[in-house]
Amino acid sequence: QVQLVESGGGLVQAGGSLRLSCAASGSIFSINAMGWYRQTPGKQRELVASITSGGSTNYADSVKGRFTISRDNAKNTMYLQMNSLKPEDTAVYYCAANVLSGGLRSRDYWGQGTQVTVSS
Repeated sequence: QVQLVESGGGLVQAGGSLRLSCAASGSIFSINAMGWYRQTPGKQRELVASITSGGSTNYADSVKGRFTISRDNAKNTMYLQMNSLKPEDTAVYYCAANVLSGGLRSRDYWGQGTQVTVSS
């Protein structure tokens, strides 16, 4: 089994910054793509940013230039640096990872989510 644990959420004023972390542990042979998603009540979960094992990144248009995704493969950890936060960034943020655990097929795992609240 694989566990993903997010940390770093909280309450911040508009214009402020937060750094989210997602640590993967358990039966891990390798981690392929990883990503951050967010969800607000009544809305579908949306992709915020993703990163491949090689470091290629992709961002939602709404966060380009403000958020930076990164990962430390040696620590099986992913980060999301969020700057210039806006009230519309308020959401529960989830990390996800595609993990190979020694078998022939990888599968997706999700963290439990961390709340980010941006006050105006």
